[in-house]
Amino acid sequence: MSKPYTGGCACGAIRYEISGEPMVSNDCQCRDCQRKSGTGHGSYLTFPSRERVQLKGEATHWDIVGDSGNVKTRAFCPICGSPVYLVFAAMPELFTVHAASLDDPGRYKPQLVTYSVRGHAWDHLDPALPKFDRMPPA
Repeated sequence: MSKPYTGGCACGAIRYEISGEPMVSNDCQCRDCQRKSGTGHGSYLTFPSRERVQLKGEATHWDIVGDSGNVKTRAFCPICGSPVYLVFAAMPELFTVHAASLDDPGRYKPQLVTYSVRGHAWDHLDPALPKFDRMPPA
């Protein structure tokens, strides 16, 4: 069994530990992720079950309708403002963390790019990654 994924916000007020491996790691180029990151994409690890997540601290939550038309909830630290995780109304069992929130960001290995239709020429992602105009089929 692999070691848990751990991480949190910049100031340490929010911490998580997740056992098991992510089901997918992706770079997302949707407009929401661009605005949230202040750059061309967001990078995420999505885990298949919230039951394997230990979460400490109180995040501030913000709901937004994504490019898919579904509501996603962004969680960030009310003290330092760091984005930490996301949850999705349409898939409530999933738990997604921002790659940069990991204690060891080197564990992030992107597998694909989502919403590449929204990508910008200046946002250079690994050209070997499979790209999907929207979300890939399940």
